[in-house]
Amino acid sequence: MATDTFADLPATAALSPGTAFAMAFATQGERTEVTYDYTITDAHKPDRPMPRLTVRRLLKRRRAESDTVSLWCERAPSPEEAAGVADHSLRREAAFRPGVTQASVYPIQAWVQLPAELTTDTDGLAEYIDHRLLVRIATAENQALTIGPHGLLNHPEIARLPYEGGYIDGILAALDEIEQVGSTAHAMIVNPADFYRTLAGSGSLLADLAANGTLISRTRMIPPGQALAGDFAEAVRLLDAGRSVIRVAEPPPGTFGAPGLAVCGEVYEGLAVHLPTNLFLTVPAGPAAN
Repeated sequence: MATDTFADLPATAALSPGTAFAMAFATQGERTEVTYDYTITDAHKPDRPMPRLTVRRLLKRRRAESDTVSLWCERAPSPEEAAGVADHSLRREAAFRPGVTQASVYPIQAWVQLPAELTTDTDGLAEYIDHRLLVRIATAENQALTIGPHGLLNHPEIARLPYEGGYIDGILAALDEIEQVGSTAHAMIVNPADFYRTLAGSGSLLADLAANGTLISRTRMIPPGQALAGDFAEAVRLLDAGRSVIRVAEPPPGTFGAPGLAVCGEVYEGLAVHLPTNLFLTVPAGPAAN
C-alpha cells in the first residue's frame, strides 16, 4: 500500500477500512462490527487514471455535528413578489427570498456477501472489502443523493425545464438558465446512456464543456433523457457526519439471491440545498415532464 493512500483522511485511518475489518473479523468472526471516525467512501481510491466522477465529488462539504442542522437558503419568489423588484428582469436573483431551513443526515447502506474462502484469508478479505464494499457504498451514495427520498431529484423547489428539441438542446438551455440567475454552469449529472449515445461524439461539445469548467457526473441514478445541471459548488453542501460502520449482519429480504454470510457498510450523509434556484432538471416535454 502506498504511504500516501490515506493522506487526506484522519490519523485514525492509518489502516484501510478493509484491513481494519479483516483484522477484527479474524478474532470476532460473525460478531464483527468496526466503527470509523470518518466517511469510509473517502478511502476508496480507484485503480485507474481517470475515475468516474461521483455525485458527492461535485459537492463541497459541511461537517454535520448533529443529525439535523439549520442552514440559510434562498427561494424563488412568487410572480407578485418578483414584479415588485425593480431589477428582477435584469437580475433574477434580486427577487430571491432569503430564509432558513433544516437538513438532516441519514444512513446510507450497501451490502456484500463473503465467499467462504475469504473468512480465513485476512489479506483477501481486506482487499475484497476495500474493492467491492466501498464501491457498493459509492453507488448507494449516488442513489441516495439523486433519486433517494431525500435526494436532489426529489427536492420540491428545483425547477424542471421541459425541452422540445433534442437532449443537447435541453442541457444547453439549463446551463444558460444557471448563468441567467447570476451563477456559474459548474456541473451536471447525466445517465451514462445519454453521455455515450448523445453527448460523446457530438462534435466539440464535450471539449467545449470541459473548457468551460463544466464537470459531468455519470450515474445510472438519474433517468435517461434527464439531466440535473447547476452551480453545485454554491447551491449544495454535502452534510457529512464523519462516521461509518462495517459489520456482519442479517441483510433485509431480497438483498441477495441466495443465503450467505453478509457484511453491511454504512455511512451517514445528507444534503443542504442552499440555492434550489440555481439547479435545473431537464426533462422531455410531454407526459414525462409532469
